[in-house]
Amino acid sequence: MKLETKELAGTEPALVFLHEGLGSVELWRDFPDRVHAATGRRVFLYSRAGHGWSDVPDAPRTPRFMHEEALDVLPALLREHGIERPVLIGHSDGGSIALIHASEHPAAKLVLLAPHVFVEDVSVAAIAEARGAFPALRERMDRYHRDAERTFRLWNDIWLAPEFRDWNIEDVLPAISAPTLLIQGQRDQYGTLAQLDAIEAGLGGATTRWVLDCRHAPHLEAPEPTLHAITEFL
Repeated sequence: MKLETKELAGTEPALVFLHEGLGSVELWRDFPDRVHAATGRRVFLYSRAGHGWSDVPDAPRTPRFMHEEALDVLPALLREHGIERPVLIGHSDGGSIALIHASEHPAAKLVLLAPHVFVEDVSVAAIAEARGAFPALRERMDRYHRDAERTFRLWNDIWLAPEFRDWNIEDVLPAISAPTLLIQGQRDQYGTLAQLDAIEAGLGGATTRWVLDCRHAPHLEAPEPTLHAITEFL
């Protein structure tokens, strides 16, 4: 399956950006370029299957979709591009994928923007609300995704599926030794700070926490403090 990618040359370890549930290469906006300019690091990002201009999968997702991405797709991509021990920068679902990956593969550091390790009622409520808003979102999404409706359904349907309510990745946390930066908006509509509490309690390595005055996308809604936190951490 062909995936959309973007790469910027620089020093190692590479910074690998993992987007959110409705994200893509383009929807990171200029944030990866700004981190690249500030750090001089090599940068790699890609749109997962069904996102951006990557190929669209035929099958619906299962509750294991983040594990499959973290343990099958991502390792193969890193090998293909000659990336070893990356810094994983993950937003939302991308943060969860980063955690799962780092529990079984070497990572230099983790930067997690509004990550999830379990399902909260507030998350389900916001995702259900998004389902009703999709007709208004579709025109905008069409500019960034090969098949906007399919992209939306791949994310929305599994998060609202009854079998997904028990999704929980706290069991992978003790195996992660990489230093980890946690960033979340205090007004995040998709999750509470209980997510960061659980990650700090479960991780095997050192953690640093930043709580910013924003909602679910710190890199877009509070870009200056987010950029400062990341560059200082690196």
